[in-house]
Amino acid sequence: MEKIYYQTLKETLYYEKMENGLEVYLLPKYGFEKTYGLFSTCFGSIDTSFVPLGQNEMIKVEDGIAHFLEHKMFDMKDGDASDKFASLGASSNAFTSSSRTAYLFSTTSHEEECVELLLDFVQSLDITDESVEKEKGIICQEIKMYDDDPDWRVYFGSIENLYHNHPVKVDIAGTCDSVNRIYKDMLELCYQTFYHPSNMMLFVVGNIDPDKMISIIKHNQNCKTFQNANIIERKVYDEPRSVAVKEKFDVMQVEMNKLILSIKINDIFNDLSLIHI
Repeated sequence: MEKIYYQTLKETLYYEKMENGLEVYLLPKYGFEKTYGLFSTCFGSIDTSFVPLGQNEMIKVEDGIAHFLEHKMFDMKDGDASDKFASLGASSNAFTSSSRTAYLFSTTSHEEECVELLLDFVQSLDITDESVEKEKGIICQEIKMYDDDPDWRVYFGSIENLYHNHPVKVDIAGTCDSVNRIYKDMLELCYQTFYHPSNMMLFVVGNIDPDKMISIIKHNQNCKTFQNANIIERKVYDEPRSVAVKEKFDVMQVEMNKLILSIKINDIFNDLSLIHI
């Protein structure tokens, strides 16, 4: 493993890239009670136009599909991943952003088992047409909940105002219409393309032995078979430097008016999916 020492923080970060392309970061925190693990893929709400793994033509999938896939990843053949983490005394969660989907746990015991469970449930997709249809109603309820949240409305409204063409302006969860157009094969296609180890990163921090942990992770990955990796080709958007809408007012029942001021900076990252830790 490569050791990266940060003098200011007095911390040593351990890094190794697996043979399958998975990047692993381990940060031991001796004396700490909790251990956290985060397993993320460079697949977010903006990744709706891309060339699938093993294909040559660019396709367009439905808005909100990365978030939909996040919901379905916890389904396992022998139960739910959240329940399995709970049986180990750990809590688990997940989130989808514009450029990433991440799965995480926190625990004070069974750290090694939790890391293996994190790797196993994310690196296996078990969905059916029936389970996908059932999930649509759950996600639509979540979308409606955010529609009633004034903080989210003002925040995301400002992003919508900034961009003309870039899909970052589209709500991360999509719309109920786009969610209802998602189907099993579309989810599997996105999974095969974006959940390849070469497009993913594992970070574990806490009360761990880095040498023992990396050995466990290596063994876990060596027991699995993946397709050959390729560079994911995403659509490049022609985004004007100007803002799409300079100001917008929304009416809701709130105790106090809310205001957000956003500044569009075009020259930092042309593609949000290129942001890496």
